[in-house]
Amino acid sequence: MEEQPPSELPYPTSLCHRCAAPPKYVRTKTSTFILCPLLPQKYPPQPVVRCPLFQPKSPEAGEK
Repeated sequence: MEEQPPSELPYPTSLCHRCAAPPKYVRTKTSTFILCPLLPQKYPPQPVVRCPLFQPKSPEAGEK
């Protein structure tokens, strides 16, 4: 399993990609899961459009 962001983000509209809490991307041969370090439900159904714990990344963090 791979934990780095894929070159093409899965679920591009998901808030997870823009959250200050760094998500981990868990890839299998057939699927990509986004693990949240904050939520009790570690693998929220995607795409996440609302999240009570969402904090936007700071501008200094930059985009990869």
